[in-house]
Amino acid sequence: MPLERHWRDLDRATARSAPDAYGVIEFGDEAGVVSIATGVIRDEVKEAVAYGDATRVRWERTHGRDRAADLAATHRDRLG
Repeated sequence: MPLERHWRDLDRATARSAPDAYGVIEFGDEAGVVSIATGVIRDEVKEAVAYGDATRVRWERTHGRDRAADLAATHRDRLG
């Protein structure tokens, strides 16, 4: 089950506008989800802009690290 958010282009402008909050982040391309990460959303997006292969991103804020890990695990299980 992917995050119920719209995809955004993975670029510097998106990284600048990303929240400085903890959450789960999905990185994708035309084919779908490439990877799932948890952490401070802005930091994860900045790193992906600099070093990643994805072209799109979407995220969901969470209330803490444990909730982000649980949500990410659920998404990873459903992706197979």
